[in-house]
Amino acid sequence: MNRKWMVWMVAPVLLTLLAGCPKKKPATPAQDLDVETTTVAPVEEVAPPPAPAPPQDVVEVDPLASSDLQVVNQELTRRGFSPDVYFNYDESSLSDDARGKLARNADLLKSSQFLVTIEGHADERGTNEYNLALGDRRANAVRDYLTSLGVGASSMRTLSYGEERPVCTESDESCWSQNRRGHMVITGRANAG
Repeated sequence: MNRKWMVWMVAPVLLTLLAGCPKKKPATPAQDLDVETTTVAPVEEVAPPPAPAPPQDVVEVDPLASSDLQVVNQELTRRGFSPDVYFNYDESSLSDDARGKLARNADLLKSSQFLVTIEGHADERGTNEYNLALGDRRANAVRDYLTSLGVGASSMRTLSYGEERPVCTESDESCWSQNRRGHMVITGRANAG
C-alpha cells in the first residue's frame, strides 16, 4: 500500500516537471560544428539523353476504333478499292486482273496515311503447313506489287491464314476459287509526325 501511495504522489510531480521543461531548439549544422560555413556551388542538372529515334522502316500507328475501321474500309471500297485479289490453284503469281485491281488500290493507298494488313488465304486442299506457306507467298506477292507501284512498304504488313478463314465452305471449285485470295484490310492510320 505504501508503494501505491508513492506512485500516486511522485507521478504528478514528474509529469509537471517534464511538461514545464523548455524544448531545446535544433542547432544548425554550423552551430553544432562551430566551424566556418562555406558556400557550395549548385550542382548543374544534366538532362537525360534524348530517346532514340525509331528506325526509318517503322511507322507509328494511330489505332482506329473498330467502327472507324469499318467506315474507312467502306469508303475506300466506294472509291474503287478492291479488298480481294484472287489466285489460280496452287499459285502465288498475280494475274492481269489482280494487277489491275492492285494498281487502283495503290493510287488510293499512296494518297492516304492508312496502314494495310494483307492477308494470304488458300483453299482447303493441301496440308495446313503448305497452305500457310502458300498464303504467305500470296500476301507477299500483293505487298511486293503494291510497293513497286509506290505504296510505302512500312505502311503494309502481311499475315497468312492459310485455309483457316474461308469465305465459302463448300468442297467444290466455285468455293475453292473464292478462298484462294489476298485480302487487304485497313488496320490503322500512320501518325503524321
